[in-house]
Amino acid sequence: MAAACGRLVPRGAAIALPHRCFSLSGYRVSSDGKPPKFQPPPKPIIIDRKTQKEERRFLSPEFIPPRGRTDPLKYYIERKDMIQRRKVFSIPEFYVGSVLAVTTADPYASDKSKRFVGICIQRGGKGLGATFVLRNVIEDQGVEICYELYSPRIQAIEVLKLEKRLDENLMYLRDALPEYSTFDVNMKPVPRMEHEEIPVNKLQVRMKPKPWSKRWERPKYNIKGIKFELPEHKMKAAQKWSQPWLEFDMLREYDTSKIEAKIRKELSEELEK
Repeated sequence: MAAACGRLVPRGAAIALPHRCFSLSGYRVSSDGKPPKFQPPPKPIIIDRKTQKEERRFLSPEFIPPRGRTDPLKYYIERKDMIQRRKVFSIPEFYVGSVLAVTTADPYASDKSKRFVGICIQRGGKGLGATFVLRNVIEDQGVEICYELYSPRIQAIEVLKLEKRLDENLMYLRDALPEYSTFDVNMKPVPRMEHEEIPVNKLQVRMKPKPWSKRWERPKYNIKGIKFELPEHKMKAAQKWSQPWLEFDMLREYDTSKIEAKIRKELSEELEK
């Protein structure tokens, strides 16, 4: 039997096709002459982007009350004011290590506003008292400005480069070489896809010669973003200040997952109104 044009015909039989003929050399036939049983293709995997976005939705750290103040009236009232502020003013997602441009109202400026570009080196405070610090080196002079996140004087917060660093506090940039804190005041935003993960910049900075504002080599600071170039005996001397028992102190940290879920639900309901 020979296969041609989709049918089985006796071997040697002539088939006249005016235009074309299909080759069935790759067509598999079982031993009994029947075609194989049809197997449906695997089901496609449907990825719900909306669900993914909900899972990785950023919760600004000032919404989480400090330990011992899990649900006081003060923070509940402040959250209401913070939500109302976010309804009329866009506060973007940013972390320590992100490069921001903040525009504030300035009655003494020519255009009644002032714009500052710098790297976020610290975030602190809770509730309406949340603050963040930007640092930049302008004309060989380090400049730092501490902003109140919910201040009505802030007109715009623009994220020029969204990223994280190895440490949650970059105050050691004061003692680092100026090149690590220098950013162009006319810097353009770095494009980024919305569904991408937040990149972690693993840069290790080089420090100026001592003295420093703090002994950053000591274990209590747990600094990962500094490339220490100190003599070996000084690094060993710093280890004498280590406190290894703090790693097993369960009372230093507390689980905020339930509080975060509750606050995140409250935020989503209030912002949708």
